[in-house]
Amino acid sequence: MQSDFWNTQFRRLKKWNKLFLPQHKLKYYPPKFVLRDPVLEGVYRAIAGGMQVAVVVISVSNLREFSQQLEQNQLEEFKQELKVGFKNIIENSNYKNDLLVVHDYYSEGLTFFLKINDEKQSVIHIEKMLRTIMPLLESKVAANHPYFQHTFDIGYMFIERNNNTTAQALHTAQQHAVAMAEKRVHTRYIETLIEIREIIQKQDITLLAQPIVDLATKQIKAWEFLTRGPNGTGLEKPLQLFSLARQSNLIYDLELLVLEKAFQLISRVGCTDDVFLNFTPITLGNKRFLPALESLLFKYSEIEPNKIIFEVTERDSIEGLTFFHDNIKQLRKKSFRIAVDDTGAGYSSLHTISELMPDIIKIDRSVIQDIDTNRVKESMLKGLLLIAKETKSLVVAEGIEKKEEAEVLIKNDVDLAQGYLFAKPGTLEKDRVVFK
Repeated sequence: MQSDFWNTQFRRLKKWNKLFLPQHKLKYYPPKFVLRDPVLEGVYRAIAGGMQVAVVVISVSNLREFSQQLEQNQLEEFKQELKVGFKNIIENSNYKNDLLVVHDYYSEGLTFFLKINDEKQSVIHIEKMLRTIMPLLESKVAANHPYFQHTFDIGYMFIERNNNTTAQALHTAQQHAVAMAEKRVHTRYIETLIEIREIIQKQDITLLAQPIVDLATKQIKAWEFLTRGPNGTGLEKPLQLFSLARQSNLIYDLELLVLEKAFQLISRVGCTDDVFLNFTPITLGNKRFLPALESLLFKYSEIEPNKIIFEVTERDSIEGLTFFHDNIKQLRKKSFRIAVDDTGAGYSSLHTISELMPDIIKIDRSVIQDIDTNRVKESMLKGLLLIAKETKSLVVAEGIEKKEEAEVLIKNDVDLAQGYLFAKPGTLEKDRVVFK
């Protein structure tokens, strides 16, 4: 159904063909996007293929000050250098396949589009890319213009897959990304900041639960709690909610709210199974985290620490977090367990596992999907199982959607599994879980 909708939008917008420009041309556009055909087609294909598409804005915050030192033609040359330089850097990086287009619509800097295959960790992917790309861009600008003390601000937003046209969705996402980059008074950034603060103050989030099952015994062994924002709003989706919370420096406050909500839910329903909770290293490495956790344990005295597993995303960096390792040690002393999430999805899996020696390793859906027809993926699984055996870690396979995938996991003695095959995120009611 969703694919039919995007097909309709694509055919409608393709009629704009006479307005589109060749991809190599450098032009400035009016306040609303007039997209070139290759851009529109790229965005359409990515969304129709189930990918996330993000609009990222890089703002040269003191460009107006710099422009006073240049003639108009020199300023235009600088902007072109910025665009071409950025494009060259990203096309020679590990992120070249994510890039849809570098667009110069934004007069104070650059706008570019990314397609990201893994919806769950899109924010982390962008953050990691920016940490890699931006120092190179800054060095290039500094080398060409040593007299210019430039500063960059960055904002990004994901294109909503809703009932708007593609052009409307792109325009809205771009406006929000600009506001995040510029952090202007009376912009959407300020409105969003207030909105997230209100969500935290009003505790206006909901937790859903997805079961984690023992494949051999067909029993529920644990639940993963998943967060949703205010119902019916643009921040209901966790991707948007946590993305903006991160950019607004409110990720710690939001995740602490998630922790309290989890304790409330466990207490209210009397859950005695293990519970998995996703936390960023930013929160787990915060000096305030352990005292806050102690307060919650005092408030909810029925919570058993040995039943709580903190999932650390494998894609997020644990480097440079002063208190992270000490906090992990203290959590283990209190009988909490540690899991490494998204193992096998790329980046620093082995390094993260060797650093944390986790109690549990969660294997990413990218390894599990279609493993029944892909021998390479099964070999990857066997390799990860060997690592888990070496670290004495329990293994959870994520994203199981087919019975055939589950059969491969059973054949390889995988401990636990979760996915739509058994149940979608929902209530903690065990009778809704199906074993096939």
